[in-house]
Amino acid sequence: MKRKAILRGLLGFPLGVAIGHIFSVLGSLLFGDGGFYPCSPELISYVGNEINAVILQTILCGVVGVSFSAGSVVWEAEGWSILKQTGVYFLINAFVMLPTAYLLNWMEHSVSGFIIYFGIFILYFALIWVIQYFAWKQAVKKLNEKLRKITGNQKL
Repeated sequence: MKRKAILRGLLGFPLGVAIGHIFSVLGSLLFGDGGFYPCSPELISYVGNEINAVILQTILCGVVGVSFSAGSVVWEAEGWSILKQTGVYFLINAFVMLPTAYLLNWMEHSVSGFIIYFGIFILYFALIWVIQYFAWKQAVKKLNEKLRKITGNQKL
């Protein structure tokens, strides 16, 4: 399982960087004035210049990608309930995502800013979890139907 986590983590780094870049482009489209804004002005001010801010954001987006990718091995933990798998996966990623969001100024630096960001994180996590759950449920149903046809067993 450790080997799988490491391999997935290695693949997750560039995926996290790519997703971070996509969000930079979307943020620029939604909130910009036609220019490209790769990171928050507060982050640029904090680290001294734009290139340092972009480098830091790129690295931390990669780390978030590692977290989500490597953490996905919990879904294969046999003997764990779906509740335990979900809880562990949520905690792993919340403990990486929230400090990253704070450092990169993706949230307001206040208690209310943290609570709002955490609430949004929970909503997105829950939405993606529900979509994945029903997608896998449908895939299992189709697989069982195929097995019924092959074996003639109606109890699958």
